[in-house]
Amino acid sequence: MVPTMVLVADDSRDAQRREALCGLAEAVAERGEVPVTAAFGSPTEVHERIRSVNGPKVVVPAFVAGGDFASSHMFSRLDLARLEDSCRTTPLGAVPSIVADLAGRLLDSGRRTEDGVVLAADGTTSAEERQVVMDVARMLSRRLDSPVQVGYLRTWAPSVHDAVDRLRRDGRERVAVATWHLVDGPDVDLLRELDVNAITAPLWPSDLIVDTLLAHHRAAKGRLT
Repeated sequence: MVPTMVLVADDSRDAQRREALCGLAEAVAERGEVPVTAAFGSPTEVHERIRSVNGPKVVVPAFVAGGDFASSHMFSRLDLARLEDSCRTTPLGAVPSIVADLAGRLLDSGRRTEDGVVLAADGTTSAEERQVVMDVARMLSRRLDSPVQVGYLRTWAPSVHDAVDRLRRDGRERVAVATWHLVDGPDVDLLRELDVNAITAPLWPSDLIVDTLLAHHRAAKGRLT
């Protein structure tokens, strides 16, 4: 029996974000590789939805590490210990193909070689996720052959605004922002208000994200057999 992929995220903040997450779940299900259940909503709604899934299940975060404070906090508090035949994966993170795609998105958005670059994340309370964000910044820097500053919208310093200002003080007249968020929503709207020269769209929609989520599921389901 193929374990159900249960995609998890907090979508209680915005209808636009909810629509994007549902589109992601539909895209994964359309591959026909695994049964998919969307567990989106408030923490209580998500937990109830997970418990309602019969049979083996792999709980998969529908967000990137450090890119969704509310979902990360909710995910860390999920109690799966009492559920039989269940396991969880880690959030998407410093995957070379995802970082390569992010570099390509910077180019497509109008980033020039001389531009300063900020990796814009959300932030979490998790030191592990913070390390992932730093790893992504280092990988992106190597791919661009240019320094990459990290900026956060929540919980951590420096803020995205401070990171942009620091680059300008260092003589970078132009600044490009790499958006470290999986789906569109209010957080991405805040980034669009920045006074910068280029900014990437969220990582989804992209076939690469679907591929990576399915790869995480395949790697995890072995733990249930």
